Amino acid sequence: MLSNIEVTGNKDTRSGFGDGILEAARDNKRIVALTADLAGSLKLNGFMKEFPERFIQCGIAEANMMGMAAGLTIGGMIPYTTTFANFSTGRVYDQIRQSIAYSNKNVKICASHAGLTLGEDGATHQILEDIGLMKMLPGMTVVVPADYNQTKAATKAISKVDGPVYLRFGRPVWPIFTKEEDFVLGKAQKLGDGKDVSIFACGHMVWIAVEAARILESKGISVDLINIHTIKPIDQEAIIASITKTGCAVTAEEHNIIGGMGDSVAQVAARNLPVPMEYVGTNDTFGESGKPQELLLKYGLDAANIVAAAEKAISRKK
Repeated sequence: MLSNIEVTGNKDTRSGFGDGILEAARDNKRIVALTADLAGSLKLNGFMKEFPERFIQCGIAEANMMGMAAGLTIGGMIPYTTTFANFSTGRVYDQIRQSIAYSNKNVKICASHAGLTLGEDGATHQILEDIGLMKMLPGMTVVVPADYNQTKAATKAISKVDGPVYLRFGRPVWPIFTKEEDFVLGKAQKLGDGKDVSIFACGHMVWIAVEAARILESKGISVDLINIHTIKPIDQEAIIASITKTGCAVTAEEHNIIGGMGDSVAQVAARNLPVPMEYVGTNDTFGESGKPQELLLKYGLDAANIVAAAEKAISRKK
């Protein structure tokens, strides 16, 4: 059965970041914010007003921003870099690898407007490869929260991680259904307890997985629903416990199924308890311009596809 999941409002996850970094900065004077000409889009107005001396506008120079952030850590600061996910990763991968990850610098790479739900800006901005790029870097923590509350909690929590972090969130208004206090970095969140199929989801797809789980339960199929908000280090114990009980799994993510969260779950299963698995995500493709919900539907990132994947995984188990 699903736990008592209740929608308490609707808000974009990037606002959770903006509110979270402001609270984190009040508690820790070493936190500084850098942006590549996107302060408004990253909801940094509150931070800029309260801590102008700890805000650095880098302009449209993302590579320079990453180098500056790496340098700030040498002086004991905790820099949060902010721009769109595509510019936070693909445009600056060399700088992240060489100047941040290789030296294990304490930089928090905060990436908004990730995935298809960026919408009308189209394929050039809708990065669907970033989780894979970042999780492959040695020592990099990768976090993909599900809603406003969880993004706010994650933004505060990563300030306490000693080392580089990639925090991924989005643009659209989305249901709020988690509680801040339930977020534990590195610990998967259990949203439903079932015996027939495990569904592992991250980011915006967690809510869609909730909707899918309700449809499945109306058909008499019980779902073990797990929010994998921390993709690296992944909660192996939670994954193994779930698939041991259900014997099959579905993963759902707003990302390419090649190299994403699903691959991380599959690796845990392959090493410990191989089970039939199905993947819901983009399938080796770029996105396109369109309304966020229409894009999710076109590329198969909807409740109906999760339901179909679950039923297929169950049939393979039999």
